[in-house]
Amino acid sequence: MAQPHQKSTISSSQTPNTPASRGRRAPQLRNGLTVLTKGMRHAHAKFLHYFPKGFRDPLYEDWERGYKWTAHERWTETLDQATLRKLLKAGKHREIAAQAVAIEARTNLLFSFEKMALRDGVKPSAGARAFAQGLYDFLHGTGDMEHRFTRWCEVVAGLPRRQTRVLTWPVVTVFGFIAAPASHIFLKPTVTRRAAETLGVPFEYRSRPNWETYAELLRLARAVRKDLRDLHPRNMIDIQSFLWVQGSDEYPDRG
Repeated sequence: MAQPHQKSTISSSQTPNTPASRGRRAPQLRNGLTVLTKGMRHAHAKFLHYFPKGFRDPLYEDWERGYKWTAHERWTETLDQATLRKLLKAGKHREIAAQAVAIEARTNLLFSFEKMALRDGVKPSAGARAFAQGLYDFLHGTGDMEHRFTRWCEVVAGLPRRQTRVLTWPVVTVFGFIAAPASHIFLKPTVTRRAAETLGVPFEYRSRPNWETYAELLRLARAVRKDLRDLHPRNMIDIQSFLWVQGSDEYPDRG
C-alpha cells in the first residue's frame, strides 16, 4: 500500500489550562495502571492488526512514520532556530517561505488545494515576510503556546489569497508538526474527530482554527499517549499516526 493518507506528548506541566480541559475526570487507575476504555482497547487491537510490532513495525515505518520523520530531519537541517534567525536578520523571507513549503511539499500531509493556496499566499513579498516572521514567532517566540498559536492563526489568515482560503487546520498545524513533533501535532479534522469518537474521548471542535480546539487536541494526544505507554510512542508523529489509523478510510475496521 502507498502512504495511506494525504500523507501523514506533552508532559503534565504542558497540559493546557483552558475551560475545555478543566474538570475532566482522570482515567481510572488500577494497581497504578490506566484502565483502558472499551474504545481504546478496540483501537489498540486495530492498530496492532495492521502493525503487529506497533510503532517499531517496518510496515508502520514505511506507511506512516518514515516520511514524516524525514520531513522533520530536513527541517532541522535547513530551518533550525539558528538558521531561521539568521535568515530573518538578512531579510531572506522568500528563502524561508520557499524552503518551508518545499519541505512540506515532499509529504502528502496537505491536500493539493491547500498546497496551492499556501504557495500563492507566500509568493508576494508581503506574504513571504509575514509568513517567515510569523513562523519564527510561533516556533521560537516568547510567550505561552496559546499566545503564539493564536498569533500564528492570525498570520495565516492574513496571507494573500487567490482562489481558495489558506486558513485551514492542516495548514496552521503542519509546520509545527514537522518542525517540533515533540510538542506539536497535526490536525486533519474529519479523521481526528472520527478517531476521538471511536476512542470515546471528548473533542470539542470548531472549524475555524483557534486555540481552544488546538488545546483540546493536545489534551487528546496526551490521553492517548498515556494509554499507549506499552507501545512506547516516541513523539506526536506516533500519536497522530495512531489517530489516523483509527479514523481514516484507508484503514477499515476489521471488527
